[in-house]
Amino acid sequence: MAGVNKVILVGNLGKDPEMRYTPNGVPVCSFPMATSESYKDRNSGERITQTEWHNIVAWNKTADLVESFLEKGKEVALEGKLTTRSWEDDNGNKKYITEVVCHEILFLGGKG
Repeated sequence: MAGVNKVILVGNLGKDPEMRYTPNGVPVCSFPMATSESYKDRNSGERITQTEWHNIVAWNKTADLVESFLEKGKEVALEGKLTTRSWEDDNGNKKYITEVVCHEILFLGGKG
Protein backbone atom coordinates (compact mmCIF):
# COMPACT_ATOMS: atom_id res chain seq x y z
CA MET A 1 0.00 0.00 0.00
CA ALA A 2 1.34 3.44 -0.94
CA GLY A 3 1.83 6.10 1.73
CA VAL A 4 0.86 9.75 1.67
CA ASN A 5 3.33 12.52 2.47
CA LYS A 6 1.45 15.82 2.24
CA VAL A 7 1.79 19.01 4.26
CA ILE A 8 -0.49 22.06 4.09
CA LEU A 9 0.56 25.15 6.05
CA VAL A 10 -0.77 28.68 6.43
CA GLY A 11 1.51 31.11 8.21
CA ASN A 12 4.03 33.91 7.97
CA LEU A 13 7.63 34.07 6.81
CA GLY A 14 10.06 34.40 9.71
CA LYS A 15 12.73 36.12 7.61
CA ASP A 16 13.47 37.05 4.01
CA PRO A 17 13.89 34.07 1.66
CA GLU A 18 17.47 33.01 0.87
CA MET A 19 18.14 32.10 -2.77
CA ARG A 20 21.01 29.90 -3.90
CA TYR A 21 21.77 27.81 -6.96
CA THR A 22 22.96 24.23 -7.40
CA PRO A 23 26.15 23.65 -9.42
CA ASN A 24 23.83 22.95 -12.40
CA GLY A 25 22.14 26.36 -11.99
CA VAL A 26 18.88 25.11 -10.44
CA PRO A 27 17.36 27.76 -8.14
CA VAL A 28 16.69 26.76 -4.52
CA CYS A 29 15.03 29.12 -2.06
CA SER A 30 14.66 28.52 1.67
CA PHE A 31 12.94 30.35 4.50
CA PRO A 32 11.52 29.74 7.96
CA MET A 33 7.74 29.88 8.35
CA ALA A 34 5.72 30.30 11.54
CA THR A 35 2.29 28.84 12.15
CA SER A 36 0.37 29.81 15.26
CA GLU A 37 -2.70 28.61 17.11
CA SER A 38 -4.43 30.20 20.09
CA TYR A 39 -6.46 28.74 22.90
CA LYS A 40 -7.85 29.87 26.22
CA ASP A 41 -6.26 28.39 29.33
CA ARG A 42 -8.99 26.62 31.36
CA ASN A 43 -7.54 27.58 34.73
CA SER A 44 -6.55 31.22 34.22
CA GLY A 45 -8.79 32.18 31.30
CA GLU A 46 -5.71 33.68 29.67
CA ARG A 47 -5.39 33.48 25.86
CA ILE A 48 -2.26 31.51 24.94
CA THR A 49 -0.67 31.53 21.50
CA GLN A 50 1.54 28.62 20.51
CA THR A 51 3.89 29.10 17.55
CA GLU A 52 5.55 26.32 15.57
CA TRP A 53 8.48 26.98 13.20
CA HIS A 54 8.96 25.13 9.90
CA ASN A 55 11.93 25.02 7.51
CA ILE A 56 10.64 25.52 3.95
CA VAL A 57 12.52 24.78 0.70
CA ALA A 58 11.28 25.66 -2.79
CA TRP A 59 12.88 24.65 -6.09
CA ASN A 60 12.87 25.89 -9.70
CA LYS A 61 9.99 28.24 -10.67
CA THR A 62 8.50 28.12 -7.18
CA ALA A 63 11.86 29.31 -5.81
CA ASP A 64 11.91 32.18 -8.34
CA LEU A 65 8.39 33.24 -7.29
CA VAL A 66 9.24 33.13 -3.61
CA GLU A 67 12.38 35.24 -4.08
CA SER A 68 10.56 37.78 -6.27
CA PHE A 69 7.43 38.35 -4.20
CA LEU A 70 7.93 37.33 -0.58
CA GLU A 71 9.66 38.91 2.39
CA LYS A 72 9.71 38.58 6.16
CA GLY A 73 6.21 38.78 7.68
CA LYS A 74 4.25 37.97 4.50
CA GLU A 75 1.40 35.49 4.91
CA VAL A 76 1.33 32.44 2.63
CA ALA A 77 -0.43 29.12 2.21
CA LEU A 78 1.68 26.28 0.87
CA GLU A 79 1.50 22.63 0.03
CA GLY A 80 4.43 20.24 -0.03
CA LYS A 81 5.99 17.15 1.49
CA LEU A 82 8.15 16.44 4.53
CA THR A 83 11.75 15.42 3.94
CA THR A 84 14.61 14.74 6.34
CA ARG A 85 18.21 14.99 5.26
CA SER A 86 21.50 14.48 7.07
CA TRP A 87 25.09 15.66 6.77
CA GLU A 88 28.30 15.68 8.78
CA ASP A 89 29.45 18.92 10.41
CA ASP A 90 33.09 20.05 10.57
CA ASN A 91 33.65 17.93 13.70
CA GLY A 92 32.32 14.74 12.09
CA ASN A 93 29.01 14.83 13.97
CA LYS A 94 25.95 13.70 12.05
CA LYS A 95 23.27 16.43 11.81
CA TYR A 96 19.66 16.14 10.68
CA ILE A 97 17.07 18.62 9.47
CA THR A 98 13.41 18.11 8.59
CA GLU A 99 12.08 20.42 5.89
CA VAL A 100 8.90 20.99 3.94
CA VAL A 101 9.62 20.84 0.21
CA CYS A 102 7.10 23.30 -1.22
CA HIS A 103 5.30 22.29 -4.44
CA GLU A 104 2.61 24.96 -4.50
CA ILE A 105 2.38 28.37 -2.85
CA LEU A 106 -0.38 30.94 -2.53
CA PHE A 107 0.45 34.52 -1.56
CA LEU A 108 -2.11 35.75 0.95
CA GLY A 109 -0.82 39.24 1.63
CA GLY A 110 -1.11 40.05 5.30
CA LYS A 111 1.77 41.60 7.26
CA GLY A 112 4.82 43.22 5.73
